[in-house]
Amino acid sequence: MLHMLLNEIKYLVEKEIKLELKQKYVLNGILLYLISTIFVTYLAFDRVIDVETWNSLFWIILLFVAVNGISKSFVQESPARHLYYYTIASPQSILLAKVIYNLLLMSILSVLSFSFFLLLMGNMVMNMVLFLSALLLGSLGLASILTMMAAIASRASNNFSLMAILSFPIVLPLLTTLMKISHLSLTAAQWSGNWGLIIILLTINITVIILAYLLFPYLWRD
Repeated sequence: MLHMLLNEIKYLVEKEIKLELKQKYVLNGILLYLISTIFVTYLAFDRVIDVETWNSLFWIILLFVAVNGISKSFVQESPARHLYYYTIASPQSILLAKVIYNLLLMSILSVLSFSFFLLLMGNMVMNMVLFLSALLLGSLGLASILTMMAAIASRASNNFSLMAILSFPIVLPLLTTLMKISHLSLTAAQWSGNWGLIIILLTINITVIILAYLLFPYLWRD
């Protein structure tokens, strides 16, 4: 059973990557949005910013990039394709494949965002390992939350507004925790006092993935 699940996830992730490579305009549009937003921020502030502003701007930009990148998870697929998936794979495989693919996408976008931010806005990070850990866990959290919300929105005629409304109360505690961790990485080089926030972040991610894994099959059958 586990072997079959892993095989289904593997092929579905490969399918997502191949589709993305065929539709390069979508990824190019996200990258253009990312670069232009950071460049406009650079022009507006001209590097004259403090730690709090640097931290806030980075996560706000990354959040909007995540929403734009992941909102298409179920939008680009027609009902006929959903029916085809229903006959060849389990709903758990479909959900986990989407989460894994969106995690890969978010990881790439997060690294690019951070790189351009360092290039244009300057490096204020004192604890790089802690910040990158928060970036990775944040990418996982955003990928899992927004993937599930995109699935729900797809059942409401792909209503983007519905996805944003449903995501907000779940993303808010995740984003608040991420900003606290990254603020600590910007102001101190030590790890002391950070483990509690890391555990909270892991708990949020695990809880969201488990709930999505359990509830998505009921949504998929609808």
